[in-house]
Amino acid sequence: MKPFRFGVNVRRAGTRAEWAEKARKIEALGYSILTVPDHLTDLMAPMPALVSAAAATSRLRVGTNVLNNDFRHPVLVAREAATVDLLTDGRLQLGLGAGSIQSEYDQAGVAFDTGRERVERLAEAVTVIKGLLAGEPVTFAGRHFRVTGHAIAPLPVQKPHPPILIGGNGRRLLTLAAREADIVGFSGITFRRGGAAPPDLLGWRVKGVDERVRLVREAAGDRYAQLELNALVQRVVVTDDRRRAAEELTSRWTQLTADEFLASPYVLIGTVDQMIEDLQWRRERWGISYYSIPEDCMDAFAPIAARLAGA
Repeated sequence: MKPFRFGVNVRRAGTRAEWAEKARKIEALGYSILTVPDHLTDLMAPMPALVSAAAATSRLRVGTNVLNNDFRHPVLVAREAATVDLLTDGRLQLGLGAGSIQSEYDQAGVAFDTGRERVERLAEAVTVIKGLLAGEPVTFAGRHFRVTGHAIAPLPVQKPHPPILIGGNGRRLLTLAAREADIVGFSGITFRRGGAAPPDLLGWRVKGVDERVRLVREAAGDRYAQLELNALVQRVVVTDDRRRAAEELTSRWTQLTADEFLASPYVLIGTVDQMIEDLQWRRERWGISYYSIPEDCMDAFAPIAARLAGA
């Protein structure tokens, strides 16, 4: 089993000083990585935010969680990732995704293709990005991207490239992650096309997690033992009455029962000791050892991170 590690997904700050203080606090609390999501809303732009966070800290890794592939050409992603890795002394984790929220595409005037097409486009992009980051002159002719004899400079500090996380919930995407990523990120959430209906959370159930981990294991084959598995946590509730807290969540997320919330890797509820037991059980069952915690939960989760990180 992989050792535990924990990161904080940070969304925004009003000033450079506030951003730097957040990064220093995350490092001081014992988290291993600060990550930034990528949505066209009131969030920090990922790449400059990561350089700033790394400059304010000494050991904290920084990462994207995750870049929307449809908003950037893979040649530009590779160039920016290599430069960020250089400027952060080799602390970058590059998270990539296929995109999922149609309203963002509509607002930016970008076509929101089917999930199959978006994952196909991401697969091509990953091939180009990994080749460029490894220092190869890349020639690639796919359905979505064409690159001819291109190489990037400078190259990243980490070899052959910074660790790549591919995250999401769909089976095609997780198959791609199993075959190409260093870290497989499970979100458990499927956003419905059009965005009118609430997201599908059935992947949060134990059966759904079982199915997706099995899919990743089968698709990865011999490389499965090298993969790190990550879960994107949505809520941390420290309480002596975990049953009541889980029941309260059912009023917001009606697709799951209280028991299903208590067993899900995407929600952590209970005392510190109970959550530590839950995390150990989930690692034994699914192999998930890396958890991304939302910023507003980082203080509540800090005692768990302090006790389990690296164990």
